[in-house]
Amino acid sequence: MIWLIGNKGMLGTELSLFLEKTHIPFIGTDMEVDITDRAALNKFISVQPVSWIINCAAYTAVDKAEDDKENCRLVNVDGAGNIASIANKIDATLIHISTDYVFNGKGSRPYTEEDEPDPIGVYGLSKRDGEIKILEKNTKSYIIRSAWLYGKHGDNFVTTMLKLMNDRESVSVVNDQYGSPTWACDLAEVIVTLIQKIENRKNIPYGIYHFTNEDEVTWYDFAREIYAQGCALGILTKDCEVIPCTSAGFPAKVTRPAYSALDTSKIKEALEMSIPAWEESLRKYLYNFLDSSCIMVYK
Repeated sequence: MIWLIGNKGMLGTELSLFLEKTHIPFIGTDMEVDITDRAALNKFISVQPVSWIINCAAYTAVDKAEDDKENCRLVNVDGAGNIASIANKIDATLIHISTDYVFNGKGSRPYTEEDEPDPIGVYGLSKRDGEIKILEKNTKSYIIRSAWLYGKHGDNFVTTMLKLMNDRESVSVVNDQYGSPTWACDLAEVIVTLIQKIENRKNIPYGIYHFTNEDEVTWYDFAREIYAQGCALGILTKDCEVIPCTSAGFPAKVTRPAYSALDTSKIKEALEMSIPAWEESLRKYLYNFLDSSCIMVYK
């Protein structure tokens, strides 16, 4: 049995749909089982035996975290550590989702799993420290770092752009931050594939892995592709100019990584899989934009 923690979020919802479609037994929880409360976690596992735990729960409000450090760390560090301790107690394998924000963004080539984290800002620090807690408390853990996540079941860059592009004559988007978009459905498929391969006795070493869609891009180029594909599919119905600008045009409490592309070679080799280009996955997402689930694209 799989315990999916954070099943109501964007990734958690897609995982729930994927597990249901593939008939894999799981139970999902969200805020009704508080990950910062060790007693609540113990109570849950006392009545619901599980062999896998997927942790999608996280504090992700990057700017808010600067003024809300205690709560951010409570969820991303203490909560993650609690889950790892519970997993160790019941001898369960843990899959934990992390982020490109563990890096400072000053690199010039995709970050590998061997690169030393050096986060900037409260959020990035909390995710890095959460990774450390997990690996200390449960050796049977997989940490999957991802980036620029979007999907149907939550606020994200793609849905924001679609709304703005249908409402405005122009939108300004930063052209000095590089990374790799990730469709939540693709990440959900990778998580389930990892579980299935291990259940089929494939040896995949525990530790940290990176997953995003292929190729790197700026937010501006991402927005331009959203507009082009949105118009082609009839989702966008008016003219809207996409204007490049610098990060200085959007001041924030914490600096975003200027370069946060992740090297995905390790997970491709481990799972013996190819990863779709970001444009391809964006096209699938937009094509199924009005559908209740994107699982159909895998059939």
